[in-house]
Amino acid sequence: MMHTDVDIAICGAGPVGLVLAGLLVQRGMAPERIALVDAKTAVQSAADPRSIALSYGSRQILEQVGAWPVAAQAISQIHVSRRGHFGRTLLDRADYDLPALGYVTRYGALVAALTAATTQAGIAVRRPLQVSTTQEQAGHVTLQFDDGSSCTSAVLIQAEGGVFAQQPARTLHRDYQQSAIVTHVTTSAPLMQRAFERFTSEGPLALLPQDDGYAVVWCAQTATAARLVALDDAAFLVELEALFGGRVGRFLDCKPRFVYPLGLNAHVAPTARTIAIGNAAQTLHPVAGQGLNLGLRDAMVLARLLASDVSPAALTAFHAQRSRDRGMTIRVTDAMARVFASAPEGTLTQGLLGLSLGLMDAVAPARKVLAQQMMYGQR
Repeated sequence: MMHTDVDIAICGAGPVGLVLAGLLVQRGMAPERIALVDAKTAVQSAADPRSIALSYGSRQILEQVGAWPVAAQAISQIHVSRRGHFGRTLLDRADYDLPALGYVTRYGALVAALTAATTQAGIAVRRPLQVSTTQEQAGHVTLQFDDGSSCTSAVLIQAEGGVFAQQPARTLHRDYQQSAIVTHVTTSAPLMQRAFERFTSEGPLALLPQDDGYAVVWCAQTATAARLVALDDAAFLVELEALFGGRVGRFLDCKPRFVYPLGLNAHVAPTARTIAIGNAAQTLHPVAGQGLNLGLRDAMVLARLLASDVSPAALTAFHAQRSRDRGMTIRVTDAMARVFASAPEGTLTQGLLGLSLGLMDAVAPARKVLAQQMMYGQR
């Protein structure tokens, strides 16, 4: 076996890459045998203001690497409804004897907590550093960096993801012709531990409790999103309130709005010595907030396998063990993204979708299945 500079190279020091590195050291791997690289500076990553939803299962993973608690708002209830139709589902943490169903935090705060935890564990992040090329050979992978340096590793983990982009070479690619408007709003009567997922004819609208108001993820057809983001704040809030209703009172103000294209990219098959995890493997629709949580479960399973066997066999085993959870999450989020926005208002399909939410709320086992998938996935 060829001697390599490191055993494991991880491209991407976001939450998924950092968790993987932390779990590997916790399981006995020497920190100096891990090369963790990222294109951003630590200051840039810590300043990222994006709001993210963490499941309770993700909190458990973060606890394992010493990155919890992190500044976050607990979610005690999740209210799921269909605009204009009878029927809703309410998930409550009390039904599962948990302190919370999930949490809302900011990407930068999470990365800062994880960076501190991995630094304490002796893991150094090489940043800012970009990978120029990678070359996989029989016994190792060679990474060439933009500063002229290089590194050889037994395996390469691609953990640097991003937003949805046109990548037709992916195994599964779907453009929903939707965009997400992301902002933060305040309301006159907030319910500060209740998150909302409201399905509309153009896509889901999520309100996640954060600070003194809500982080908003409003999914709509791309043309609609462009029109909405061009409105002034007052007009935007009027349309938001008309769509969401009065459950949290009047919408008072909003912060700057950002727009992101939405779609599905999935490419999960490994090569002999390279595998992708998190958003590098699958970029999902934000419905139900499952993308990051799925990636953290990727990291947990991969760390367990690589800690005892840094070889192509471990990557093959990872692919097999993660196929069920990945496949289930991809199918569920894809179906929700398409079906809830595929039928015009007033159609039988939309009525049945609303009815299904009402039936789920009335049948405790059905609610439990939904809650289990959202909190833990398939481990």
